[in-house]
Amino acid sequence: MKSKLWITALITSAVIATGCSANNTNSDSEEMDHSNMSEEEMKNMEGMDHSNMDMEGMDMENGHASHTNPLELNNSTGENELALPPLVEANDGVVDITAQQGKTEIFEGVQTDTYGYNGSFLGPVIRVSEGETVTFRTKNDLLEPTTFHWHGVDIPGEGDGGPHQLLQPGASEDVKFTVSQGAATLWFHPHPEGATAEQVYKGLAGLIYVEDENSKNLGLPDEYGVNDFPLVFQDRQFNEDKQFDYQAVRNEDGTIGDTMLVNGTLNPKLTVGKEKVRLRLLNGSNARNYTFKLNTGDSFQQIATDGGFLNEPTEMSEITLTPGERAEIIVDFSKYDASSDVALVNEADSILLPFKIDEQKTNSIEIPETLNDYVVTEKEKNLPVSKKLELFGMGEMVYINDKQFDINRIDFTQKQGETEIWEIYNKPDSMGGMTHPFHIHGTQFKIVSIDGKEPPVELQGWKDTVAIEPDQTVKLAVKFNNKGIYMFHCHVLEHEENGMMGQVEVQ
Repeated sequence: MKSKLWITALITSAVIATGCSANNTNSDSEEMDHSNMSEEEMKNMEGMDHSNMDMEGMDMENGHASHTNPLELNNSTGENELALPPLVEANDGVVDITAQQGKTEIFEGVQTDTYGYNGSFLGPVIRVSEGETVTFRTKNDLLEPTTFHWHGVDIPGEGDGGPHQLLQPGASEDVKFTVSQGAATLWFHPHPEGATAEQVYKGLAGLIYVEDENSKNLGLPDEYGVNDFPLVFQDRQFNEDKQFDYQAVRNEDGTIGDTMLVNGTLNPKLTVGKEKVRLRLLNGSNARNYTFKLNTGDSFQQIATDGGFLNEPTEMSEITLTPGERAEIIVDFSKYDASSDVALVNEADSILLPFKIDEQKTNSIEIPETLNDYVVTEKEKNLPVSKKLELFGMGEMVYINDKQFDINRIDFTQKQGETEIWEIYNKPDSMGGMTHPFHIHGTQFKIVSIDGKEPPVELQGWKDTVAIEPDQTVKLAVKFNNKGIYMFHCHVLEHEENGMMGQVEVQ
């Protein structure tokens, strides 16, 4: 009987595209403890034939219960010049960051209710340098609790901004730390339990640039807004009043939209010089994956992963980023002219960002052949696996090691400064399963192997989020430089909220 009820619940969660409130989701998670299921019930669940389900309503307006058919994105018309976030640096060691609500003219003549950092929508680019001691002075001007999570930042657990560090409306908190990592493009966003997905959807996201002596001496394009551009990609859905209505479009398997915003700009274009240009890509979406490529078929060079430079520029024709992942690429626009039709598109050839070539702007930058000295050591390759994680499920029923998140439970412990091997397996369901972007807070890790093989060149760099395909096993070398409690979770934000998250305490 218990098994039949569980299967009924699974079907219900898959069919309903307009999900429950965050509070209801948490309550459901507590009642459905996967770890208490019998072996027979597990077999029943694993052997379910999803193809015989009544699929009516599963591919609804924002749904992707089929795992493979997300909404197609609109093509950018290129009518609006891309907005650039303000670039801010510490003033006397302090950066002020306020989460606030406001109104933003995304559509001409329409004011959309939005959230933002230091403004009505999205946030600034905060630039810091390795070795710098900085205080992020955070304030919550929202009407609801939030947190400030520094995604990819090597930071003590007490300042990481996970669900433990809830900031109530009107409250402020100083987060002081010393920047102790190399050059990278990182980001920040909220992480309150049960409200992360909606707050990000409404606009809470910003970038962090870390610079170091190496990055300053490489001679890469680094003139902000001239030949070095941040690009935050987010798909959204608007109601008939051109407003966000997250609860109406929420999908328990990951909320997606049909409208592409880049840096919050609708129908953007980017004017670039007839020169080499650096693009810092962030997949800031709740759930959608992007395979970025040029509509011309030309290749580009990847120079960095989430947490730092690759050892050398890598020639490629496309790059896939799952939610939370970043990459830096160099596009050589010198081969084009003002009449060229060139754009960044996705795997479905939807036009994400057209480029306008300004032939008056040129440079002669040469990309160096050597960028970094990253290495996975033989010792790291030969370390035994000390932590095994199994990701499984869909919708509201997502699990890590047969458990859903409990803020009062510590799932793993690890010693500060010691490298351990985490082995993560994405267990498929009978529909094939979903790609899970796996993120660990408070550190950058190394990918040791994927299904026993060396990772491809484009993943041979520091990472904090890794895409794990169904039936794939990934080994990570993980070291925490600071103490505290850190989250690890799927970065499909609705999966995170539905329980695909755990905690490691670094002692």
